[in-house]
Amino acid sequence: MKLFIDPEEMMALYEESPAWLKDLMDAWAAGLNYYLYAHPEVTPKVISRFEPWMALTFSEGSIGGDIERVDLEMLEAFYSVPAGDRLAYALGGDDSTPFKIAGVAPTKGRRVESSLAPTAMMADAAGGMREPSGSNGIAIAPSNSSTGSALLLINPHTSFFFRHEAHVTSNEGLNAYGALTWGQFFVYQGFNETAGWMHTSSDVDNIDEFLEAIVEKEDGFYYRYGEEERPVDTRQVTVSYRTDSGMAQKDFTIYRTHHGPIVREVGGKWVAVALMEESLSALIQSYTRTKAKNLQEYVQIMDLHTNSSNNTLFADAEGNIAYFHSNFVPVRDTRFDWSRPVDGSDAATDWRGVHSFEESPNVVNPSNGWTFCTNNWPYSAAGPNSPRQEDYPPYMDVGGENFRGVHAIKVLDGRTDFTLDSLIGAAYDSYLSGFEDLIPALLRAYDSIPASDSLKGQLAEQINELKGWDLRWSVESVPTSLAIFLGDELRAMFRDEAEAAGINVYDFMVGKATSGQLIEALSAASTKLEQDFGAWKTPWGEINRFQRINGDIVQPFNDTEPSVPVGFTTSRWGSLAAFNARRYPGTKRIYGTGGNSFVAVVEFGDRVRARAVTAGGLNNDPDSPHFDDQAERYATGDLREVYFYPEQIQAHIEREYQPGG
Repeated sequence: MKLFIDPEEMMALYEESPAWLKDLMDAWAAGLNYYLYAHPEVTPKVISRFEPWMALTFSEGSIGGDIERVDLEMLEAFYSVPAGDRLAYALGGDDSTPFKIAGVAPTKGRRVESSLAPTAMMADAAGGMREPSGSNGIAIAPSNSSTGSALLLINPHTSFFFRHEAHVTSNEGLNAYGALTWGQFFVYQGFNETAGWMHTSSDVDNIDEFLEAIVEKEDGFYYRYGEEERPVDTRQVTVSYRTDSGMAQKDFTIYRTHHGPIVREVGGKWVAVALMEESLSALIQSYTRTKAKNLQEYVQIMDLHTNSSNNTLFADAEGNIAYFHSNFVPVRDTRFDWSRPVDGSDAATDWRGVHSFEESPNVVNPSNGWTFCTNNWPYSAAGPNSPRQEDYPPYMDVGGENFRGVHAIKVLDGRTDFTLDSLIGAAYDSYLSGFEDLIPALLRAYDSIPASDSLKGQLAEQINELKGWDLRWSVESVPTSLAIFLGDELRAMFRDEAEAAGINVYDFMVGKATSGQLIEALSAASTKLEQDFGAWKTPWGEINRFQRINGDIVQPFNDTEPSVPVGFTTSRWGSLAAFNARRYPGTKRIYGTGGNSFVAVVEFGDRVRARAVTAGGLNNDPDSPHFDDQAERYATGDLREVYFYPEQIQAHIEREYQPGG
């Protein structure tokens, strides 16, 4: 982190901040410090006193994104070498083909799998599987709603322990409701009285790596840039760390070129990473957009160009809807392959500003009356009125369509009668588009094996279940259980082979798997179900569960403790509602810790109306009635009314609290 965040620089930025923002940062730090003072039982792991400038160190708001993409193992390998031996280490590096770590493109030696396209991934520590993460957003124009008002779906797919639902107001004009990111003082995904915004992780390639040719001289390191040899910037940083006997410190010399900090070495060259580093502007944009009253004001705030890792769905009370592509996309020379590190000594590889709003694949008020994003590419965001891929440079989006995108178009196309209720229905539509090709391929494989094959008879009932399946999940569905377990078997079977062949694992299952392999996978899935649950005829809701035992972030999941059945599945199979679940030590059932975390639907009429749900509940105390009072609503998509206006809130107050009172 100290490669990118220098406390001295952050303190200087704090002093440069406008007065209103300094007031917010002061209040933020004071509130955190007062909490620690008033709760001596809380022992901070790292920071025991917060300073106002610290708000600038995590200012853009996404759960993932930018500096997290730097490979920590390679970073450690580079900076573990003594400074005097660093060039010798670099020149002694292997001559393997450079590959991009910091970008979003698939990388050599790194497993990337997705529903038709690369996307953000969440590691599954139990079995090495990877879980798609991201979000859904849908905006409906007045022409497609039965009330003549614009509608917005807000549906982040994140950890249950990272987003929190809140309504924040002030006497300075703030009145925003939605999902917060822990540690920040702005509503990240939400709405105010006349406008709403929903961010979804983007597949834009806006982080680049530059190969720097290093020269060592008596007075330090230099790097080649055109005909020049420029000095490498150096800085000393001290990192504190915990030992068995207490805290210790280690000093590092870190390096930077004009492209960015050095993060690794490859093929005898140092690698600098370039990304958006505009902490002050990012915090201003993240906060001020929550007060934007309409499309015009929101677009004006986007001129700061610091929403780097997200696409955005927007709707307002004036009837506008929009899809905004990533707000920070550097302008590059398209002669170069930006999916790989480029030659930093060539001035032609330098970034040349950022793309303007007009140069980005945005969608504003499309005639079809809807726009959406499911972490897929922008080229289907508004059906036939989407931007055209050929009109934009390849780095504008390096992903593609995904199964949720295919599904979203099915539920949006041709409908002109949306309401809050039917938008909820769309958000929880149970179709699993990822099985559209796989199940028919399995059925063909079964038909092709001879009657004499022992599996023909053993799997006849399973095949009949899947043959009659409508590809929809439910807690009662046995075919859903069979299909999910089948898919997991096939992914484990073909993941490495598909990666080696450069083929998407889902395409590999359908196009490359033999009939025998498909049948063997179904047999293995059936056996696994029988071993874990006593019979392969196990309804999906018996397997897929929501459980909250205590207030810990790491839950002690237990099959003998109460839990709630969840019908929706992992998003990898095209479920719009996502539930990222897996087994834990000692469990047979799978328990979710991510996916649908906060869900809201909003209508922007004369008065804003909204319904929402948060995974489980909003209180971490197991003795509180609000600890798990939203669990059933969450599992069934039964969103509750949002109390937004003062009279609504007054009618439902349980407790009032004045800090310090």
